[in-house]
Amino acid sequence: MADHRLGPMKKSDLQFSYPDGPADGDDPARRAIPDSVLLNRHEWYEVLYSCNSWSGGSLATALKCERLIQRHLPADIRGHGAVLTWLRANWANYR
Repeated sequence: MADHRLGPMKKSDLQFSYPDGPADGDDPARRAIPDSVLLNRHEWYEVLYSCNSWSGGSLATALKCERLIQRHLPADIRGHGAVLTWLRANWANYR
């Protein structure tokens, strides 16, 4: 996994509050699904890494990605591929 600190968005740029520790129920061993498969929108490092990965190097794009994930992404969309597909399909619909 790439270092999330190398992207355009830093932890200090995040616009939403995230708990300090891992989110409840996010133990991959108990879920039997690896962390790399599902995006947990309640963990800052997962959101930061994903938004940086999909930003194309743009801070504005990474920030919009975070806003869409937190405000508009349906709760039942959790897979990284499905999240990216949803973002692409809905990008122009939101600011």
